[in-house]
Amino acid sequence: MTKDMTQGSPRKLILEFVIPLLLGNLFQQFYSLVDTVIVGKFLGVTQLAAVGATGSINFLIIGFCMGMCSGLGIPIAQKFGAKDESAMRRYVANSAWLGIIFSVILTVLTVVLCRQILVWMKTPADIIDGSYSYIVIIFAGIPVTILYNLTSAIIRSMGDSRTPVYFLTMSATLNIVLDLFCILVLHMGVAGAAVATVISQAVSGIACLIYMIKKYDVLKMRQGEGKPQPELMKKLVIMGVPMGLQYSVTAIGSVVLQSSVNTLGSAAVAAVTAASKISLFFCCPFEALGATMATYGGQNMGAGKPERIRKGLREAAVMGVIYSVVAFVVLFTGGKYIALFFVDAGETAILSDVQFMLTINSAFYIALTFVNTVRFLIQGIGFSGLAVFSGVFEMLARALAGFLLVPIFGFGAVCFANPLAWLFADAFLFPAYFMVMRRVEDYLAGKRQHL
Repeated sequence: MTKDMTQGSPRKLILEFVIPLLLGNLFQQFYSLVDTVIVGKFLGVTQLAAVGATGSINFLIIGFCMGMCSGLGIPIAQKFGAKDESAMRRYVANSAWLGIIFSVILTVLTVVLCRQILVWMKTPADIIDGSYSYIVIIFAGIPVTILYNLTSAIIRSMGDSRTPVYFLTMSATLNIVLDLFCILVLHMGVAGAAVATVISQAVSGIACLIYMIKKYDVLKMRQGEGKPQPELMKKLVIMGVPMGLQYSVTAIGSVVLQSSVNTLGSAAVAAVTAASKISLFFCCPFEALGATMATYGGQNMGAGKPERIRKGLREAAVMGVIYSVVAFVVLFTGGKYIALFFVDAGETAILSDVQFMLTINSAFYIALTFVNTVRFLIQGIGFSGLAVFSGVFEMLARALAGFLLVPIFGFGAVCFANPLAWLFADAFLFPAYFMVMRRVEDYLAGKRQHL
């Protein structure tokens, strides 16, 4: 079912769109958490650290794939909002061609360079083999990662945020079963967790593709609409690659930070891994709000309604701030108890570090609210290049923490790295938003004068 977000109450539309997205993000993080819980409980802290040491490089590459796919969906959302169905189908087709091209290139490069990247990151010798066994399989599954994220982005661009969640729920359940089977029955170690993740994502991606083809008549190609068109591909690349780079540029700072964490030893890596997994779970609402604002902004930009764009941002910001306060209270009072899902109660030093990191990070969730809502709204409007610069600010903040602060202050500096990154990004995004809205109004005013 498609949804037109250019009419009706912005608050109601955003809530209706964000809730299924939130459920999808929760399930996605849920089966990521399952990987971590099973690895930590059944394979031990060392193997937990091995998986955790791949987190930043995983985000660097997989984040690029996710961001790129989201960017490819923006022109589709704009054409849907403008009611130009033929152009929308052409963009869908050319997005698929680009998805195939990027799948091949990224898979080959990452699999070949995987081991060397871990060496560059100073991955501790006692966990590097486990880290490689895990991440090389994840990278080999890049084609299914792109398949799921691209089909989901296309479906969301037409206002349907529910369908991908249904298949992701099925995928999460399958992932749990496969995790237990691969690790406990087949004794595949951390490689089993990676195999389970790739297979599960393949199932959800294929399910989304089949459903999209069968159920959305508006996407059925007319004569010539499915052919590769270099001009459209260029426009899609201009929109998609900057969004992918935004994730990757942000992740470069995380790679630098992870390298510094690795020098603190396996115990510190395990603490950061557990805290990061918990934090990612609690950050799902911010990601859902961001994805919602990208579609909302895209459709309303296509419809030429800047005032609705402003009102939508205000409504999303209020939702995010309220949630930020609730999340801080929960993590401040119970973070160390949640960490018991990942770490045995006897690991008191690690549990203390996890609690401290969760407290510091959640205290700055309001800043993260604006990073996601403003950045994704700007992307949806069509200024995805600016997102790269906001990512650069995050990268600089994390690199600053990794290069300068961690060697001096140790683990405490690691805990302040994310808040510092969010504040740096907001310092760029607020002026960028006002500049973008002025340009949008000038563009629409000029367009009306020519009618």
